[in-house]
Amino acid sequence: MRTFRHILVNTAVANVTTSYLWWALTFWAYLETRNVLATGIVGGAYMLLISFSSVFFGTVVDHRRKLAVMRLSTTITFTAFAASAAIFLILPERTLLDLGAPWFWVFAVIILAGAVVEHMRNIALSTTVTILVPDPERAKANGLVGMVQGVAFLVTSIISGLSVGMLGMGWTLAIALSLTAATLLHLLLINFPEDRVAAAPAANAREAVDLRGSIRVVRAATGLFALIIFSTFNNLIGGVYMALMDPYGLELFSVEAWGLVLAVSSTGFLLGGAVVARLGLGSNPMRTMLRVVLVMGFLGAVFTIRDWWPIYAVGMWLYMCLIPVVEAAEQTVIQRVVPFERQGRVFGFAMALETAATPVTAFLIAPLAQLWIIPWAASDDGAAALRPILGTGEARGIALIFLGSGLLMMLATLVAFRTPVYRAVSRTYREAAPPDSAGDAVGDAVVAAGELATSPAVRAGALDPDVSG
Repeated sequence: MRTFRHILVNTAVANVTTSYLWWALTFWAYLETRNVLATGIVGGAYMLLISFSSVFFGTVVDHRRKLAVMRLSTTITFTAFAASAAIFLILPERTLLDLGAPWFWVFAVIILAGAVVEHMRNIALSTTVTILVPDPERAKANGLVGMVQGVAFLVTSIISGLSVGMLGMGWTLAIALSLTAATLLHLLLINFPEDRVAAAPAANAREAVDLRGSIRVVRAATGLFALIIFSTFNNLIGGVYMALMDPYGLELFSVEAWGLVLAVSSTGFLLGGAVVARLGLGSNPMRTMLRVVLVMGFLGAVFTIRDWWPIYAVGMWLYMCLIPVVEAAEQTVIQRVVPFERQGRVFGFAMALETAATPVTAFLIAPLAQLWIIPWAASDDGAAALRPILGTGEARGIALIFLGSGLLMMLATLVAFRTPVYRAVSRTYREAAPPDSAGDAVGDAVVAAGELATSPAVRAGALDPDVSG
């Protein structure tokens, strides 16, 4: 657990650093050019590259030691950030910001590459939980992983804008480069004797992106494919919030106040992760996940029910409290039911689908809202029709989209509860439990320290618990 905590803290710093520089690039590009298209292209490319590269990242994680993968990822990130800093020093800022010339796009793509490759270590972190954490305690460890993501969001939302505004892009690059170097040095000092290669090296380039093999493993665990599809659907609904949450917030708050609201509401990630880390997810994480998603749908439906900022701010905070619970539940199920030698690829496959879902919905809902729903809601007929349900206000069109999305999420969750697939996933998780497991993750007894085996074997088709109960 001591090694796990070192890796967790290191990943937290790495996540904060890459998010800090990426957000800073977006802020800097918009403030200097006032070009929404540039920031939109950069942001969309970031999400899509994560999706396209995730299966490859998962394959790399399976074929190499986890600490080696983290060091490789951090080295590539450091190299990319160093190259971008060199470009910034060599070229005049006016030349770099000329969107008609290639230099801004080269500069942005290099930073993008450094930020995207950092996600490879997030996949490695999920498989590290399997190695270092006893089965009954993995749900709680995944709660800590969720807290790491919350810290990155909270810190980044505060410091990126301040850094660009007060220090400029040059010093922002220097800070990001220094923090990346520090995380790499720390990784070189970590000792991880339990680390092992999960699968044989890929024989050819085709096996390096083993999509078919990943799908076979997902389908082999009864109901697991449906779990990933449900999470993907949940992210499709989440794309609605990604596209419209900022516009709605800026209707209620000044831009300065909205930044503060985002920072405060992101503490929900920390609280949600802390609760999971303390209590676990219960004996059936799938059931916990669906219950939480049902509540998320309700919150999404009602937090804009009236044009009143306290409802929106509190609803956002509660919604963010629940996100780490859903993510921890999915990770906990995969860590138990998927053979260790395939976990990297399954995590990568899940990340590919789920990451692609959010921008797809965002790209679809934004023009639909702008061209049809918002104008109709602002018309006399639309306002009269919406008044009994959503009251009055400037953003009732966006509120209508949130209401419909939340209700759709609730309906899908209620249907999922009634499907044979839900029972199949629950049964698969229960049957894959180690014979000496303590059972309920909310738990019962904490496994005694030192009982984690240093060289556990992986049984075909099921995970070794790596712990004597």
